Amino acid sequence: MQSMLRRLIPDAAPPSLKERLRAALGALVGILVTGLLGSLAFRFDPALPAMIAPMGASAVLLFAVPSSPLAQPWSILCGNLVAAFVGVTVALLVPDVFFASALAIGLAIAAMMALRCLHPPSGAVALTAVLGGPAVHDLGYGFLLWPVAGNSLILLALALLYNNMTGRPYPHSIKPAASSHGAGNLGSIQKIGFASSDLDEVLKEYDQVLDIDRDELELILRKTELRSYRRRASHLDCESVMTRDVVAVAPEDSLAHAHALMRSHHFKALPVTNDRAEIVGIVTQTDFLEKASWNKGRPAIGFGQRLRLILTGARAPNDTVKDIMTSPVKTVRPDMAVEEAIIRFAEEGLHYLPVTDHNGKMVGIVSQSDVMVSMLADKAAA
Repeated sequence: MQSMLRRLIPDAAPPSLKERLRAALGALVGILVTGLLGSLAFRFDPALPAMIAPMGASAVLLFAVPSSPLAQPWSILCGNLVAAFVGVTVALLVPDVFFASALAIGLAIAAMMALRCLHPPSGAVALTAVLGGPAVHDLGYGFLLWPVAGNSLILLALALLYNNMTGRPYPHSIKPAASSHGAGNLGSIQKIGFASSDLDEVLKEYDQVLDIDRDELELILRKTELRSYRRRASHLDCESVMTRDVVAVAPEDSLAHAHALMRSHHFKALPVTNDRAEIVGIVTQTDFLEKASWNKGRPAIGFGQRLRLILTGARAPNDTVKDIMTSPVKTVRPDMAVEEAIIRFAEEGLHYLPVTDHNGKMVGIVSQSDVMVSMLADKAAA
């Protein structure tokens, strides 16, 4: 019996007490203010209801799970209006109340899914249009304007204000991680593990509505993968995997010299140090392609064409490394756990991380490939 009851409870991560209080207070404020403003309409015309019950269900989504695709502005506004239109139309055309109720729900769901505005409380809006009695039926299609559109807009405006004030960005969106060090051609969190197209194919095969944003699902899966990498590298530090014999350039070195070093050593990046061996910048392949003065004023060309021009010597002879280097530079300490370096590589779109001692002097450099090779070797040894 106990195991059967356990199966009935959703296996979801419980939110913190702070989040539960935030959601509950938001719904309280949202419904209270919506009702108070709705009462103004009631005073203007006693035939108009101040608020309809489905707004309570909308409040649960808007304040408790504002990241859900079912809680976004398009979902609540379009979903409620489409469901109200379907409900009113069915109520006018179908005299049998039970058949009308079933037809209104079925058609409303079909319409919302077609318009990508699925909002569960909208099912109750369709039912309200059918079962609301004379007070609702007398409104006809005016039911769409008030209370449906009016209540929805008020509640949505309050959700926008409250969620953003309490640290829950709304409408919900996934922002790509910032990148630097020439991240245009370097690694990022999107390049770890599976490809985005793999997830799309799995979702097609799954073929069910998920109450989570697709991009957020991908981000959660990628962060889970990062956790896995971190766990496997938990006993390694940067000193144990870094390259010690580092080739560096000075800020005053010419681009011709820097590029020759990159070509001869097959590097994609070179650290830039001063005469005290302190890291002051980094120059990457992308810096050559995008920042060198020889490229300014030229017509737009592709990556491959630019690279060929560089390889054949089409560069400004007076340019120096400091003209194109990226500064300041993200660095790590020798005793930093490799797991933290993995996170920096992935979330900041980096490929190389200079390693500096407590005096700020460069003692080595860690690359993504260094980390991965060390992890694979460690796994094979185990």
